[in-house]
Amino acid sequence: MTRIYATYDIETPVGLERAAAVLAGEQSTGTFVRLAAETDELRARSAAVVENIEPTGTSKIPSLPCRKSGETYERGLVTVSWPLGNFGTSLPTLLSTLAGNLFELAELSAIRLVSMDLPAAFANDHPGPQFGAAGTRSFMGGHEGPLIGTIIKPSIGLSAQETGDLVRTLVEAGIDFIKDDELQANGPDCPFDDRLDAVMQVINDHADKTGKTVPYAANITDEIDQMKRNLDKMQSVGADCAMVCVSSIGQAGLRSVRDHSAALIHGHRAGWGVYSRSPDIGISFEVMQKLWRLAGVDHLHVNGLGNKFTEDDATVAHAARSVQKPVSDHGGPTHAAMPVYSSGQTIWQVDPARRLLGNDDFIFCAGGGIMSHPSGPAAGVISLRQAAAAAQQGIPIEDFATTGDPLSQAMAQFRRPEIKV
Repeated sequence: MTRIYATYDIETPVGLERAAAVLAGEQSTGTFVRLAAETDELRARSAAVVENIEPTGTSKIPSLPCRKSGETYERGLVTVSWPLGNFGTSLPTLLSTLAGNLFELAELSAIRLVSMDLPAAFANDHPGPQFGAAGTRSFMGGHEGPLIGTIIKPSIGLSAQETGDLVRTLVEAGIDFIKDDELQANGPDCPFDDRLDAVMQVINDHADKTGKTVPYAANITDEIDQMKRNLDKMQSVGADCAMVCVSSIGQAGLRSVRDHSAALIHGHRAGWGVYSRSPDIGISFEVMQKLWRLAGVDHLHVNGLGNKFTEDDATVAHAARSVQKPVSDHGGPTHAAMPVYSSGQTIWQVDPARRLLGNDDFIFCAGGGIMSHPSGPAAGVISLRQAAAAAQQGIPIEDFATTGDPLSQAMAQFRRPEIKV
């Protein structure tokens, strides 16, 4: 396959066929008037093609502010394709084409990019995750089962030394994985270098004593040169996981980190609601996660089941599955990443999180689900391990728990959410 396909959910006052033609022209060879240089030969070589139009409904009012108006606003799914020769396999140019000026077209009263089908050339030309699930387990000395993780909380306000003290409590509790919050990067109250030194002193001491290495996802999000300095600092102290806010640093920034990194790359999707929350404008996770994986992310946040945010469980399930699927359906490396569940997660979500994937290649991050356990953080970690063991054995946690153990205490402490997957 030598074309890229994208499907949009659009609404328009000018008719679906006209709107689709305007979209295809704007994002390839056309503009608001026909140009002399826009020859038939050029159009045949480089123009986007409207492949399919599927009407889905009409409305009397526009979903979004729209300069053009009509008696009705038609809604439909429109599939457009582009020749690979227009932009090669450049991820920034791909995003500019599939999700660029079309969001501003006056002919559209709603537009959302819902899917993207890439040729194998993208999978072949980009490095993808350097380590993925297998590499993550290797860093940990061969860990089995899902990774039970947590987040440094409070998100902001702890000094470097206070962060190190909290990490000591967590590693002694038996945690598998620790990450910075996305809000904590390199502020003057908790500088990156000082925080990393304090945390890695604890983690390295713990590894020396117990043989267990706990990955710490240090938030390196910054300007590109500073992120490279952060990575160099990490390597000097034996830190093996760098967290980046993927939307904040962009495709080129992420690829730069991937090319410079000897560490795992933990992708946080801070700001995701800007793309996803409205059904009438934005970009689906199905699209963006492919770009982030191609650029080199090893772990990728997908929200959590029964979460505190707006996404329903079906959306979260689709997101979690998507990061383990091939980036191209037409061949090339799979470039699978580890989904990271977070947001209000407790012992109740472990089994459904595992079942929807059918494997243990995920990170399960719980903040309050560990810290708020009535017997303390160590019992919180144990309760999640018990929940994971129950899930692996196919036993409901109500039958797996024994009276007074950490799992039964957690069951009494945390409300059981209604999960629909």
